[in-house]
Amino acid sequence: MTIRVWNSLTDKKEDLVPLTPGHIGIYVCGITVYDLSHIGHARMMIAFDTVVRFLRWSGLDVKYVRNWTDVDDKIIRRAGERGIDPLQLAQQFIDECHVDMASLNIAAADIEPRATEHIAEMHAIIEKLVARGHAYAVNGDVYFAVRSFPDYGKLSKRNLDDLLSGARVETGDIKRDPLDFALWKAAKPGEPASVTWQSPWGPGRPGWHIECSAMCQKHLGTTFDLHGGGKDLVFPHHENEIAQSEGASGLPLSRAWMHNGFVTAGDEKMSKSLGNFKTIRDLTAQWDGEAIRALLLSTQYRNPIQFGYDALAEADRRVDYFYETDGKAEAYLAQKKFTGEGREVASLKDAFRTAMEDDFNTADGLAQLLSTYTQLNVKIDGKGAPQDVADLRVTARALAAVLGLGWRDPKAAVLARRTLAAKRNSIDPAWVDERIAARLLARKEKRFADADAIRDELKAKGVELRDSIGGTDWRVPA
Repeated sequence: MTIRVWNSLTDKKEDLVPLTPGHIGIYVCGITVYDLSHIGHARMMIAFDTVVRFLRWSGLDVKYVRNWTDVDDKIIRRAGERGIDPLQLAQQFIDECHVDMASLNIAAADIEPRATEHIAEMHAIIEKLVARGHAYAVNGDVYFAVRSFPDYGKLSKRNLDDLLSGARVETGDIKRDPLDFALWKAAKPGEPASVTWQSPWGPGRPGWHIECSAMCQKHLGTTFDLHGGGKDLVFPHHENEIAQSEGASGLPLSRAWMHNGFVTAGDEKMSKSLGNFKTIRDLTAQWDGEAIRALLLSTQYRNPIQFGYDALAEADRRVDYFYETDGKAEAYLAQKKFTGEGREVASLKDAFRTAMEDDFNTADGLAQLLSTYTQLNVKIDGKGAPQDVADLRVTARALAAVLGLGWRDPKAAVLARRTLAAKRNSIDPAWVDERIAARLLARKEKRFADADAIRDELKAKGVELRDSIGGTDWRVPA
């Protein structure tokens, strides 16, 4: 079966047919780095990280480019508030974002270009646009003339009359048309020299949209396979990106456009302007990053997903189940002294592939993964053949890896996740271990009433004990 993708440009599902057979070029608009990344950023990065993982698992050679916007009004303003250089601020939050990405098992892109490294490429595009009558300079600013591009609005499905009625015209506006947008901004008094560059139109810095046109075409070519980003970028960012890129080259920018849905809180989109967002750092202080990833994969990328702690707790329990089953399989195979190799189960791989080939439907892919782990559990409990257990285990781990899950040693993962759960519930793990040791001593001395009292004491605090031949383990259910 061919991979099918919902193309935001045509508003229909289409076969993904690479420009070059066997190769895919994908560009995703990254983050403007002036603050810590939030859960909306996490959804975008996880969605496209999973797309890339699946494309590679399917045998395609992928070149993945995801940019950093490291010069912007917000960056300059925030740096001024903190009394530091804007590029220093940008670097600080790029570093912080890498920490957050690692906690969510988001792989680095093949190329992570920065806007400030592509000024010359921006100048070249702007000069072409001016020469072709698509742009004009005024007092050191350069604007794209929207009405010069007949296809403007083809991505967002908006027409110019509707846009004009909602356009804001400010006193002293020097644009020829309220719809025109900045390609190059003249330097303003007091702006730091580090974010000012010489240009054919005088000193200044790039507008937001031109950055991505320069970066994606430099690293992927004039036309490439997939362009992605959050749904909030459809208009104006991606609409403007199409206009300036295609206005300069006369060729299509991307053959398909993909946009992930919003993360919502109640009925509203999570956003900084509404003050209802959660940073990734806030969440990973108390919740395992893998649970956050599992939650954001539980809805197909195009659809909105409502953030809630009940849903996060459910995702956390699912990740618990995956790791506990994996550890259980490991122990079973060791007990049976199995030394063979597991072989991936073709029927389970095919079911997972079918789910994911339908526009990267991670909700169905996750369901197939859960089914695989369930079959593994059943096989262990039924004392099945070690080869069957090994086959199911290796299959589950391979499918989990496509979704960016299950990457840790099961024992280490269970311990790390248990510590976070205890922290969320204000439980000291050392105290739990001490009470378990006291219970063990009570049982050894046949003081069974005391042992039961300790179990009840722990249960009252939210700690669940699990006795086995190997000893007593504990957890704090989500």
